[in-house]
Amino acid sequence: MQKVMLDQPVPDFTLPSTDGNNFTLSSLRGKNIVLYFYPKDCTSGCTLEGQNFRDNISKFNKLDAVIVGISRDTLKLHHKFKSEQSFPFELLSDAEELVCNLFDVIKDKTMYGKKVRGIQRSTFLIDKHGKLIHEWRGVKVDGHVEEVLATLKEI
Repeated sequence: MQKVMLDQPVPDFTLPSTDGNNFTLSSLRGKNIVLYFYPKDCTSGCTLEGQNFRDNISKFNKLDAVIVGISRDTLKLHHKFKSEQSFPFELLSDAEELVCNLFDVIKDKTMYGKKVRGIQRSTFLIDKHGKLIHEWRGVKVDGHVEEVLATLKEI
């Protein structure tokens, strides 16, 4: 499968979603899409990142942007995470890593001295026409949502 590239259309994909349906990227054509990949549900950094998106949802709505989170976790864990945090956006399960590979976010990491493969925290901004217009890789949670909002305001 090809990898996404800046200033190019993002290939359509479908993943299971916490709304009980399959999410298909092309169904959001006509809206800006903030697609954020995070390592693991219910962990401190991923919780804070999701809360930051949640707490700024009205600002994203005003910019005609939809937020979608993706990790490799199961839908069952996604439902728990979404419910506990009152996230007003969908979480998608990419257990097979198909979309993670499309966006090239699976990386080798070191955790507790051991090499592991996991998601590199990353966010992608897709415009109303389905074109990738900005990407943030190796995201640090602090200040990230503000960066995304600032970029959205420029388009």
